[in-house]
Amino acid sequence: MSTDKHWVATDFGGIDKFAFVDVDVPAPDAGEVTIEIRAAGMNPADFKHPMQRSDRPLPIPIGYELAGVVSAVGGGVSFQVGDEVLAFRVSGGYATHITVPASNVFRKPSGLSFPEAANLLLAGATASEALHVTKVEAGDTVLVHGASGAVGVMVLQLARSLGARVIGTASESSFDVVRKFGGEPVVYGPGLEDRVRDLASEVDAAIDTVGTDEAIDVSLALVPDRQRIVTIAAATKAKELGFLAIGGAMPSSAAYRDSVRADLIALAGSGDLVVPVAKTYPLADAIEALQFLQGGHPGGKLALLP
Repeated sequence: MSTDKHWVATDFGGIDKFAFVDVDVPAPDAGEVTIEIRAAGMNPADFKHPMQRSDRPLPIPIGYELAGVVSAVGGGVSFQVGDEVLAFRVSGGYATHITVPASNVFRKPSGLSFPEAANLLLAGATASEALHVTKVEAGDTVLVHGASGAVGVMVLQLARSLGARVIGTASESSFDVVRKFGGEPVVYGPGLEDRVRDLASEVDAAIDTVGTDEAIDVSLALVPDRQRIVTIAAATKAKELGFLAIGGAMPSSAAYRDSVRADLIALAGSGDLVVPVAKTYPLADAIEALQFLQGGHPGGKLALLP
């Protein structure tokens, strides 16, 4: 057992409840590995989940995905000390070392940097599930709200690989990002429904990553089948209005997302799935990084570097 540092939520609430504290990292038991973390991926869930009072014991370790190097192994695992890996889903990725089940650990493709690898799976698996539940296939036209965001960029790339056409909402300053990853940009704001209709006579499915009333209303107006509309940000509205919502805490979502991890890593390793990284921060500066993430327009993924 060694003493390291990690970030935790000491109480339910905002990031003002987060603390950078010492932690004893246990040696790996059978079926576990210890990872020296080289990059911790950052996602809105990192600060949103601790805001919600629950029966989770305090303090709550922060961070769901990471990349690093195996530093110790338990019995019965296929990894060796020195292997470069990524891990998802874990609890406590904002750390210097972590011991986790080997079933959540995967070899890192050599072509991916540690910050890229650390940010691949949460957004990638969310995007994959959104396309899966809306049954997107070749020839479909898909409307993606928030197409230049972390999940949106993954949807663009995965939809393109399926042979679907994607129209993506974004600010005009992010149009180049949408085009780069295979989408047709359209500016959000008043008149969005008409602008989309000008681009496409039919919209088969809609994926909402932003949760605004506009995104929901326009999706409902354009997509005939409500079972081909999904949100990752407006679950209450979905329940009220009869369309789909997905989330990592839902058992069906968790099972699907776990099932596609290896496929997403293979796509990233071959260069067919790109993880745009906008900025990195020292691990000790997690609060500053989270404040930037909360601003909503990081322009790519963020990573913490121990």
